[in-house]
Amino acid sequence: MIRITIGNDIDHLLIIMIIVALFKSTDMFGEMDREEIQQLMSRQILGRLGCHANGLTYIVPVSYAYDNGIVYCHTQEGQKLTMLRLNPRICLQVDNTADLANWQSVICWGVFEELKKDDERLYALTVLNGRSFPMQTSGKMRINLEWPFTAKEASDVPGVFFRIVIDKMTGRFEEAVGKHSQMIY
Repeated sequence: MIRITIGNDIDHLLIIMIIVALFKSTDMFGEMDREEIQQLMSRQILGRLGCHANGLTYIVPVSYAYDNGIVYCHTQEGQKLTMLRLNPRICLQVDNTADLANWQSVICWGVFEELKKDDERLYALTVLNGRSFPMQTSGKMRINLEWPFTAKEASDVPGVFFRIVIDKMTGRFEEAVGKHSQMIY
């Protein structure tokens, strides 16, 4: 048991300040500015795409590339494309999580556009091939045996290229004070 004798008001104030400092949170929450949002979107390659059609909401991870307010993706026919064609309004969430006290998260809203013209598909292919990947990737991340695509023409690549034209983005973060250097950028 600790016994404290308070001699005067200054001692009392010092003890209160020490107690408050011991229990004060060392985490900082905040909103990301436009530049921080752009950096996170450019550095990450995986997001969670949310779409909604016929009363069903569907959220699925997608590999992507970001270029000047547009997200480019490549996929195969399936539930995601069926829903996107019915309702092109989307939500995309991208994050960077070092640990539960150090993270960044961006939410984007925009419109799905399937790319059918050769020049648009080729540009999407070029942007997707320009991404920086982690040192080790899974077979599924590579999409096919030729990943990154070696084709000179987008028409040589099976599947569907699409883009999301972003019309709104917001970002939030949590950072433990003094731990900024632990964030993975």
